[in-house]
Amino acid sequence: MQPMSEKEWREFIMQGTRTGNLATVRADGRPHVMPVWFLLDGNDLVFTTWHDTFKARDIQRDGRVALSVDDKHFPFSFVMIEGRAKLLSPQPAELLRYTTAIARRYVGDERAEAYGKRNAVPGELLVRVCPTKVVATRDVAG
Repeated sequence: MQPMSEKEWREFIMQGTRTGNLATVRADGRPHVMPVWFLLDGNDLVFTTWHDTFKARDIQRDGRVALSVDDKHFPFSFVMIEGRAKLLSPQPAELLRYTTAIARRYVGDERAEAYGKRNAVPGELLVRVCPTKVVATRDVAG
């Protein structure tokens, strides 16, 4: 088991189509975990969500979140990021830029534009997470 450097964990979470598992805090304190497609944008994680999802409501009320990304293959590795999330309602062109970039990562160039347009609609929010703590470990079983 070895810790990852910042450069290593940033490359790790952006490798291929790794999905993040986002945890938010429900109103009664219980955790809520959902998979998300995401990107790094500078120091922040970004993803989108519909305005009336549990994620959006949880973040609006309590911006504390955690996101985990893992490699499910031996010898296993993971990154866990804690942070503060903000909900943003960007202008349509900016939202389209993000939704298309996120789609490109997960569905490829051929479908990115269609998925980007599908998700860049009124009611879709951009979520920006500023990391406050990162735990990144490679070769967990090595």
